[in-house]
Amino acid sequence: MNAALQRHDHAARVDFVVELAGRLHAYGTTAHRLEGAVMAVSAQLGLECGVWSNPTGMILSFGEAGRGRRDTVRVVRMPPGETDLYKLCEADRIAEEVTTGALDLEAGHAALRALERPGGWRGRTIAVLAFGLSAAAVAGLWRLPWLDITVAGVTGLLIGLLDWATQTRPRLKEASDALAAMAAGSVAVLVASFIGPLNLNTVIISSLIVLMPGMSLTNAVNELTNQNLVSGTARFAGAMTTILKLAIGMLVALNGAEMIGLHPEVRALRPQPMWVEGLALLLGTYAFAVLFRAGRRDYPLVMLSAAAGYLISRFVGGEWGSSAGVFVAALATTAAGNAYARWFNRPGALVRLPGIIMLVPGSASLRGLLALVQEQSMEAGQAAMLAALNILLALVAGLLFGNILIPTRRNL
Repeated sequence: MNAALQRHDHAARVDFVVELAGRLHAYGTTAHRLEGAVMAVSAQLGLECGVWSNPTGMILSFGEAGRGRRDTVRVVRMPPGETDLYKLCEADRIAEEVTTGALDLEAGHAALRALERPGGWRGRTIAVLAFGLSAAAVAGLWRLPWLDITVAGVTGLLIGLLDWATQTRPRLKEASDALAAMAAGSVAVLVASFIGPLNLNTVIISSLIVLMPGMSLTNAVNELTNQNLVSGTARFAGAMTTILKLAIGMLVALNGAEMIGLHPEVRALRPQPMWVEGLALLLGTYAFAVLFRAGRRDYPLVMLSAAAGYLISRFVGGEWGSSAGVFVAALATTAAGNAYARWFNRPGALVRLPGIIMLVPGSASLRGLLALVQEQSMEAGQAAMLAALNILLALVAGLLFGNILIPTRRNL
């Protein structure tokens, strides 16, 4: 502990670490990375800290370094975090400045609390637009017809508005995933019944892409492999619950349409040329930069990382199979993120998270569950479920070996 920090009492240092831990949790940090970061900062402040983190809270115990006992325990209950790359970088910067003495402990604590300020209407509006843009972009990446892309984009925009409206309504928020899926299914059914045929399930899944818990599934298995068993199990259960709610909403819409006599026209057609996929990739990476709440100066890096992960997966997968493509892409982006953290002293999440966002198995999991329920047959959903499992295993393997290839120096 440096001399500038020695004058601060035990409680002030504990308060700073607890505030930092809460911020990292709120910004979507996985359990093993959060615990490593908090313990490292605590050591710099002359504290011994034990951390137990799960998706809905933390328990932290503190004692003075070298005394062998921990007399202070803090229990913090929090909702599951959401990825916010800008605030994550700011929290990392503040912690770095405090531990090096560039920022006073009280000023650092105040700076962390200032991150709680809500965004303005402009940021919320752009986020809603990003819902629609990401849905249309994913439909474009799948080379769906123009009507399908349009329906996906418009429905994604409606879901973004619904997400905005439920932010301040806790009871409605609990059912927001099912409501969004029901809205997506209803719009798709109406269009396919009265305007023109659609790749029905694919359009609905494209519309819901932002709500898919693929990242949560990946983080859950990653935590389990890092021996964070409680956190990994809880996160996995939460992700599966989200998939179930999305499936329920879709099935309510589809079965309701059948009950009132609507017969949507379904087709399987992917006619778009390569340039549409390229444009969709550009727009999709921008949308994910917005949805990950990256700082403006980090947009090029986030977009490049997301595009690199997708392109590596696509071209390697074309040569050696989709699982190999996902593995190599996850390995490359994880190693690149660790290298970025080493060289630029900033969180590697800026590279790692965008790099794997287009690889995660959320849509494949939902597709498999839908096939299983719609056809009432294990065989119907088996192929899609196995595809989701293969993606998940390849992704986690890439994350593990990427950390071996270039070990991380920073936990974030």
